[in-house]
Amino acid sequence: MTSAQSVFAGFPPEMAKFLRSLKRNNRREWFQPRKHLFDQHVKEPMLQLIDAINADLAKFAPEYVTEPKSAIFRIYRDTRFSADKTPYKTHIAGSFSRRGSERLGTGGFYFSISHDAIEVAAGIWHPDRDVTLLVRNHIAETYAELNRILADKKSRKLAGELKGGALSRSPKGFDPEHPAAEFIKMKDWVLEAALDPGLATTPQLHRAIVERFRAMAPLLTYLNRPLVARKPVRDLLADHW
Repeated sequence: MTSAQSVFAGFPPEMAKFLRSLKRNNRREWFQPRKHLFDQHVKEPMLQLIDAINADLAKFAPEYVTEPKSAIFRIYRDTRFSADKTPYKTHIAGSFSRRGSERLGTGGFYFSISHDAIEVAAGIWHPDRDVTLLVRNHIAETYAELNRILADKKSRKLAGELKGGALSRSPKGFDPEHPAAEFIKMKDWVLEAALDPGLATTPQLHRAIVERFRAMAPLLTYLNRPLVARKPVRDLLADHW
């Protein structure tokens, strides 16, 4: 990690140009001779942005500070189980996982940037079965706290409403009439916000992302609480499945 005083000036205009061209020419023969342009105009500025975000996370969510090279996602797509065989992603993305946790074992912060979109998010996405059960039990027992977090006006303005895939009915072992049934049925718990893609080439991008991460942090802390202190869930699984 570089200096905690890192200042991010914005992505160069060449970033959008490169990603736009990649979308039109998503093949190895086009990308490989231009990989140095990707490194210069997309990857290196992204590492600088992650470094700058880390400096802010250290102030309000220090357990999520992540080494930039570990935070950034690879540009290469995993096409093994996809009908889409294009080899490269047409966006650049980074995530900040809780230190000491498996990457998908707890929720985290995430953002992605393309030539025409910027997404900022936090929460738990596609968790394992045991994680899902722990979160559902936590919500069932503490739903009043969840309601207070989601009712915060600043959070709603910056991050919107809680989103995620959901079951059509309450999972086995949970009362369908529970006050938090709509949240218990969920399979993902995520706050997300879209930013003006024009921010990408400005210093304001850094601040806009951090502002939303800060607004999303209380929900992330809430969702991760039962996971950080997790215990074997064999008995819980026996009760619910």
